[in-house]
Amino acid sequence: MKKEKRINKDAKILNAFINIYCRENHGTAGEICQPCAELLNYALKRNDKCPLDPKPLCKKCPVHCYKPEMRAEIRKVMRFSGIYAIKHGRLDLIFHYFF
Repeated sequence: MKKEKRINKDAKILNAFINIYCRENHGTAGEICQPCAELLNYALKRNDKCPLDPKPLCKKCPVHCYKPEMRAEIRKVMRFSGIYAIKHGRLDLIFHYFF
């Protein structure tokens, strides 16, 4: 049960961070662009198929299940969105960024 809770929380955070990144970098409003949608779908699949229980944060995971290019892309998104969250006072996202 704990793993499912972590997966749902991570999915919510991934969605929020990718939406922030896409809106601010690609100028979308309301919907995300195709490359960001593909990244989100890929990340959600990887998140859902995590073999570890309890599921750790991906940045602290000893097993890297992302392809190298997708891992680089998601790190870029998380870095940008984390800084954006700090600047704009999104405490819920800031907490996830550091912990």
